[in-house]
Amino acid sequence: MDPTMKHFQQRLTEVELEAELLLLARHQMVENDKLRNGNREALTALRKRARTTKTSVPTPFESVMKGIEGSRSKPLVQEVCNTCGNHDSFEPTWMMFPGTDMFASIPFHAAHTILESDQPRLDFEAKKLQSIVKEKSLLISETGALADKIGPGVVRSLVTLNDKSK
Repeated sequence: MDPTMKHFQQRLTEVELEAELLLLARHQMVENDKLRNGNREALTALRKRARTTKTSVPTPFESVMKGIEGSRSKPLVQEVCNTCGNHDSFEPTWMMFPGTDMFASIPFHAAHTILESDQPRLDFEAKKLQSIVKEKSLLISETGALADKIGPGVVRSLVTLNDKSK
């Protein structure tokens, strides 16, 4: 085979591989967004059930001040969960664990604690996948595979955009 043809075939294989990885990352990003939205909806449902919002539960300082006004036999600091509030934290709550088809009845406090601890991990995964998509798009653009549709300079400027406030 002609060396230029062999080089062309090798470059084409590399671009196809990068494009495949880009498509996989995009698909994973969609799946991750579904999980994040489901997690967020579940947390909102639990807050509605407990009739709390993020700001409706008293802060620990308010709890201390109420404890000082009352009798001395009560503890000064009373831990108050932001989601549970004064809701029964041991009330059984049905929850389906991610990645399984199994439902389990667990205490209310444990259910929302699990969901709240998963949210930052899902947010981190989303940011990581977004950076992978940007990187792969830039690599494909720099090879010239998109030159007839979008110039490499335009893709580079889109990929390097930041969401930082000034």
